[in-house]
Amino acid sequence: MRMINTNQSDINVTPSSCGSYLTLRQKDRVMRFHAIWLRDNAWDCETRSAVNGQRLITLADIPQDTTIAAAQCEGNSVHVYFSPDNKSVTYSADWLVAHAYDDRPDMPFGWTRPGIDLWNSSLSAQVPLADFTEVSVSEDALRNWLAGITRYGFGKLAGGPVEELALFKVVDLFGHVRETNYGRHFDVRTEVNPNNLAYTGMGLQAHTDNPYRDPVPTIQVLYCLESSADGGDNMVVDGFAVARQLQAENPEWFNVLSSHCARFEYSGANDVKLQARRPMIELAPDGELTAIRFNNRSAAATTDVGFDTMPLFYEAYRRMGEIIDDPAMEVTFRLEPGECFLVDNTRVLHARKGFSGNGSRWLQGCYADKDALQSKLSVLTAQQLETVA
Repeated sequence: MRMINTNQSDINVTPSSCGSYLTLRQKDRVMRFHAIWLRDNAWDCETRSAVNGQRLITLADIPQDTTIAAAQCEGNSVHVYFSPDNKSVTYSADWLVAHAYDDRPDMPFGWTRPGIDLWNSSLSAQVPLADFTEVSVSEDALRNWLAGITRYGFGKLAGGPVEELALFKVVDLFGHVRETNYGRHFDVRTEVNPNNLAYTGMGLQAHTDNPYRDPVPTIQVLYCLESSADGGDNMVVDGFAVARQLQAENPEWFNVLSSHCARFEYSGANDVKLQARRPMIELAPDGELTAIRFNNRSAAATTDVGFDTMPLFYEAYRRMGEIIDDPAMEVTFRLEPGECFLVDNTRVLHARKGFSGNGSRWLQGCYADKDALQSKLSVLTAQQLETVA
């Protein structure tokens, strides 16, 4: 193996004796990268498209016995020479450090990724809020608002037009409407013989929407057009904070709700029968807390929990509902005409207080996709960094 270090900084690289991995040292940090991983993640023009960054080859195109023949560190560049195909690839040392996996710590079940802040009623004074006109014309304002939604799972928007379907203009800021059996949008107001309890004046327990879909709509927008009825205030609860509190109180409660599937269903008009089978607390294989599904109105009979475990399941289910109902967990606000709010429907539960028959309350709602919101935020953030640089 050869290692030539012409680097003047604090970075150096050394191939292993067998060439199966490369060791990169930066100050007191040591990071190892396998040869096959490095070759698969090359960014040269033969491996990746210069237009969209997508791979031009498959893993089968890379020799299975790929090793590192030599490595050279020069400034912030790491040059790696691969055998047996005699290929040379240059990597940014910063990129390698940012994508290091050797020193990844073991995370406890229920961990959340960086940039997500859990909250309770104390967030009431700092709800992510922006002005419709400002986010429509200012990329900085839009970026900050979307960042707040990503951090807290919801956000408000004020100063919008008081006109039907104005909510589509909100979605246009970051993505596209997701159409469902309710159509491209739905109206939330009192109806006679409604096909959904949301269309009555009764209060609703905090819930995630459409748990009977797979996948669920990941963003919900609710836009206010009329608000003269007594009551009907909106409420949001951080489902991740609920899960974390449940886990702190009794890990067995958290484990039984995350390791067993609940069932949800909805039968509506127009021959609609939707069903899904998912845990109320969803975790990635490495334990990351990824989603909450909680909606008592749409819960079907649980049949995926064994006889001996069912009492614990219901004990945990009951306690989860009690935490959700605790006023200390909720942020409450009233929407006025021209105002709306967005929720990450995979994390934040929303509800409304009951309202009387006097006056009127009319909201329009629609669904969108979180990946589009995150994509828009990533683009705006990258543009900001380029401007600063």
